[in-house]
Amino acid sequence: MKPIIACIQLDIKFGDPDFNYQQVEEKVALAVEQENPNIIVLPELWTTGYDLTRLDEIADHDGEKTKTFLSNLAKKYNVHFVGGSIAKKSKDSVTNTMYIVDNSGKFIHEYSKLHLFKLMDEHHFLVSGTEKGLFEIGGLKSAGVICYDIRFPEWIRAHTTKGAEVLFVVAEWPMPRLHHWKTLLLSRAIENQCYVVACNRAGSDPNNEFAGHSLIIDPWGEIVAEANEKAGIISAEIDAEVVKKVRSQIPIFDDRLPQYYQ
Repeated sequence: MKPIIACIQLDIKFGDPDFNYQQVEEKVALAVEQENPNIIVLPELWTTGYDLTRLDEIADHDGEKTKTFLSNLAKKYNVHFVGGSIAKKSKDSVTNTMYIVDNSGKFIHEYSKLHLFKLMDEHHFLVSGTEKGLFEIGGLKSAGVICYDIRFPEWIRAHTTKGAEVLFVVAEWPMPRLHHWKTLLLSRAIENQCYVVACNRAGSDPNNEFAGHSLIIDPWGEIVAEANEKAGIISAEIDAEVVKKVRSQIPIFDDRLPQYYQ
């Protein structure tokens, strides 16, 4: 059975976690009804948006509320979650953290954003993660990264050389750089011969307008699903055998010469 992946492109309410948990619960129910997905993907910082100055007040302490929330939804609907990312407050820092939960409600992995985006002041309020985003979910060898990470192809390649066949990207990517969003994602799919499942947000906050245009791209670089600028849901079927076929036809991983790349 080939898994169906759905991206929920949200208009996130700035600095209002209670509202955002409620709307995610409603949108997940809608996605299950409309798309019958095996995996659901959420966007970056979906609980708070970029209300960075208030993270001490509104970030999720150790991510406990979000993990419980996603676990309950996973069990209710028998669906896996690539849970976007949230502001996770620890004892002395806040990270931009993605949670992976399987369809039994079990916590699988977490990844905290490595590359902080200084143009949106992330480095003043967040700290970088240090671990890779590798995981397996629904039988798919996968990796998760967050927004600005896609501008660092060597970071993506660090995951695909370890076997990742699907790259999940969660983002709050702004409208003025929509062309960059699409071009970078297409490039990451082609050069890594993998699926790219990219879930962006819609709408605006007090300082930014966001691009939407969540995308699902196949290993040949063909767009198989794309949202517009508004909130909505997209989905597509993923076939891991296509990844194997593309990688066998053009064996770039066998032909790499990393000893010359430094």
